[in-house]
Amino acid sequence: MSRRGLVGLDIDGTILLQDETLSPGVVDAVAEVREAGYEVMLATGRSWSGTERYVDALELTSDYVVCSNGAVTMRRVHDGWERWHVEVFDPAPVLNLLRESLPEARYMVELGSGQRLYTDVLDDWTLDGGREVDFDELMRHPVSRVVVVSPQHDEEDFQRIVAEVGLNEVSYAIGWTAWLDIAPKGVDKGTALERVRAKLDVPRENVLVAGDGRNDLGMFSWALSGGGRAVAMGQAVDEVRDAAGEHTGPVEDGGLGSALRTLL
Repeated sequence: MSRRGLVGLDIDGTILLQDETLSPGVVDAVAEVREAGYEVMLATGRSWSGTERYVDALELTSDYVVCSNGAVTMRRVHDGWERWHVEVFDPAPVLNLLRESLPEARYMVELGSGQRLYTDVLDDWTLDGGREVDFDELMRHPVSRVVVVSPQHDEEDFQRIVAEVGLNEVSYAIGWTAWLDIAPKGVDKGTALERVRAKLDVPRENVLVAGDGRNDLGMFSWALSGGGRAVAMGQAVDEVRDAAGEHTGPVEDGGLGSALRTLL
């Protein structure tokens, strides 16, 4: 089937409000763009277990979903999904570095299988099927991501700590408050979206991505470098807005719906 283009959408702060309800008008806008011939898919920092419900909520028909900041790409098969492409790395070096600077932090790793191991429960984590372990067990298997949460530190603290420990062999993004999400080196939402784009044979200039966080910078750069479009949500911080090619309204005002309708 010929596609007019590929649309990659972040979840939190883009299709979703803080209370986990959908941004105003987003369901209708997605349906209109999909019916106009675009491949609309999600590209999120969330694990697959925290993503699937929004594929259903938006009635997406795409066969692909990018999860875990690009480390995991899911593909639809028959009536279910498979882990189509998974990137992993040895977490031991980075975990040992971070433990020295953040001994009180809460740590989670996601294995290549999707199972999550964590040192302490945190309400924001989707831990279905997860297992609480001691810190050393986090380092025993290759992982697709490492997540570090330290509520007593702010974003500026995390920036300083990252610079001090020198996370050279991984990619990372600092989220709201003190949330550090670490992926294999050179992996981000853009690298995963490029794999999907090539598989679907969509011209690079026929790409639109939208997001609001630092973990969207990679896919912004990827989209713009190919002549496509990168849209920052209105509430995004300056660093993210500056990296985008264009801006739209805040998520609570239905900014994504407005951006999507520019494709029609």
